[in-house]
Amino acid sequence: MPDAVADGAAREVTPTDDGILLYTSGTTAHPKGIVHFQRAPVIQSWRFAEYMDLIAEDRVWTAQPFFWTAGLAMSLGATLAAGATLVLQETFEPGAALALIEAERVTVVHAFPHQEKALAEHPDAAARNLASVVKLRASSPLAARAGLAKDAWSMHASYGMTETFTLATAYPARTPPDQRGGTSGPPLPGIEVRIVDPETGAALPPGTPGEIAVRGITLMRGYHKVEPEHVFDAEGFFRTQDGGFLDERGVLHWTGRLSSLIKTGGANVSPLEIEKALAAHPRIKVGLAVGVPHPTLGEAVVLCAVASGGAAEPPESEIRGFLRERLAPYKVPRRVLFFRESELAFTGSQKIQLGPLRSAALQRLQAESAEIEGHRYLAENPEARGHAPTASAEP
Repeated sequence: MPDAVADGAAREVTPTDDGILLYTSGTTAHPKGIVHFQRAPVIQSWRFAEYMDLIAEDRVWTAQPFFWTAGLAMSLGATLAAGATLVLQETFEPGAALALIEAERVTVVHAFPHQEKALAEHPDAAARNLASVVKLRASSPLAARAGLAKDAWSMHASYGMTETFTLATAYPARTPPDQRGGTSGPPLPGIEVRIVDPETGAALPPGTPGEIAVRGITLMRGYHKVEPEHVFDAEGFFRTQDGGFLDERGVLHWTGRLSSLIKTGGANVSPLEIEKALAAHPRIKVGLAVGVPHPTLGEAVVLCAVASGGAAEPPESEIRGFLRERLAPYKVPRRVLFFRESELAFTGSQKIQLGPLRSAALQRLQAESAEIEGHRYLAENPEARGHAPTASAEP
C-alpha cells in the first residue's frame, strides 16, 4: 500500500474514536463488552515501556494472552514502543519456555505467578542458563534461577483492570522497594482516583477505606450496549467494586474486592457461573464457590456443597468431572468440600453468608493439611495471603 494511502487513512482516525472491544467476566456471570478509545492501548503501551524501563536491546518473553489488556499493552505494545524483540510460544509449556528463554537470551519475563512457579520447578530449570533475565521481580519463584536476589525491579506496586486498560496507578519498576513496597502506587498522569463510601458514593478523606473510583484518559468509553448512567457516576467516575484507601501522599493501597469475584491465576472467575453449571447435578442441593488465599494463584477456587437430602455425598472427582464438561478449565474448582446445611450461616433473607463460608472452607483445608498447586494449608499458618492484583488482574 502506498504511504500516501496509509497516511490518509491514519488522518481519519482520532484518539477518541472507538478503537477496541474487549470482553471480561467482570463482576457478574455475564460477559461484558468494554469499549475503549483508540488512545487507551497506545498510551498504555508507551507508558509500560517507560515504567518497565524497556530499551531496544531487551528481549521480552511473554505468556500473557493478547486478548487481554495486559498482553496487548504490557507485552505486545510496550515491546513495540521500545523497539525491543518479542519472543513467543503458541502455547505455554514450561520446559520449552525455559529452552527458548535460554536460547534467545531473554531479558524480560512476563507470566502469571502460577506459570512462573511451573518454570522454576520444572526439572530442566536448574540446568538452564537464565542469567540474561534481568527484569523480573525478586519475589518471583523464577528469580533465584536467574540469579536475581536484589529487589531492584518490580511492577507489582500497581493497580488496574480491563476498564482502565491495565494500569490506573503504579510506581515505575525501578522505584526503590522501601518506597513502593506495600502500595499500589500513585495515580498515573491523566488518571484520577477517588475513594468513596460504597453505599452513598460520598468522597472519603485520606486514610479512610472505601470503594476505589477512577476516571481519566485511559478509562473505557463504557460497556457495549449499556447506558452510561448505569456505568459512571454523575462526575464520570467508574466505581470499581474494589476496596482501598489513599494515604496522605495520594498513594493507593488496595485492600481487596468488595464483590465475591474470585481472582485465580490472573483470571476472573464468577462464582455464579460455577453455581449455575452445578445446578443440573442431581445429587447436589446447593453449591457455592469461594476463593481461598493461595500464594501463587492469588486465590484458589473451592466449591462448598451440600448433598441432596438423603443422598450420599458424591465423590469429589465426580463433581469436578461434571463441571469440567461445562466450564473452562481454570474455572473448575480445585477442591470440593461438603458441608451439612446446619454448618452454614444464613442471612435474614435465607441467603448463605459467603464470609463465614470462606472461613469455614479455609479451616477445613487447614485441618486436612490439604495441598493445592504446591501450597499446603497448615493450621499453624492461617495468614497465608495471595498477591494483590496488578495491571494484569483482569487486565
